Amino acid sequence: MFVVAKSDVGMTRRENQDRFCVKIIDDETVAAVVCDGMGGAQSGGLASEIAANAVFDRIILNYRSGADDNSVRNTMITSLTAANTLVYEKSKEDEDKKGMGTTCIGALIKKDKAYIASVGDSRAYLLDENGIKQITNDHTIVEILYEQGKIEKDDKNNHEMSHIITKAIGTEPDLEPDYFEVELKQNSIILICSDGLTNYCSDELIYSYVYNKDLESSLNDLINYANSKGGKDNITVAIIKN
Repeated sequence: MFVVAKSDVGMTRRENQDRFCVKIIDDETVAAVVCDGMGGAQSGGLASEIAANAVFDRIILNYRSGADDNSVRNTMITSLTAANTLVYEKSKEDEDKKGMGTTCIGALIKKDKAYIASVGDSRAYLLDENGIKQITNDHTIVEILYEQGKIEKDDKNNHEMSHIITKAIGTEPDLEPDYFEVELKQNSIILICSDGLTNYCSDELIYSYVYNKDLESSLNDLINYANSKGGKDNITVAIIKN
């Protein structure tokens, strides 16, 4: 397993409210979490910090090499719901933290399968010899409008409501994350990122920069590209190859 990950503040933000955790657990398994915080002052960074650590720690604590799919599914989903409770309770401590939240993707990636739980508009992609495919769903207003046929795909990033998230960790007392299991071929890649990347990089561009390329160079090239196009948000990317 090969893993690279990096977070960049971007070109206009003073604070990086993204957080990530990655760890190679054994020769065949990697745990990865990416969160993109939201909230006034430093609350977004606090929300993503709490969530990323909570999800990551729970995955690592509960991981067993011989666990069946149902056990892994339970671990992934409860990791995000537990993080939701922690962030939500923290948000009620004082007025400055009210409404804070974070997107979150938690992933356990083995040589032959990826287990992914997600909330918000951070994304997970599968890259293999057949191309690139977005695994996760965007929980956003513009995604709803797109699914209803009211806007075109190319209009998503430029829409006036592109920043409005419909589901996030910490904003409501209860949470139901999305969950995915993806079969992996040899030399498959899972790429997890915040929207600071996908606001500027198309799926096709991501694939051209990453697949069959040096992963460390790919990571830096993607972040540099997003910054060259404006870099108006924090950028976080984790790339895992089996």
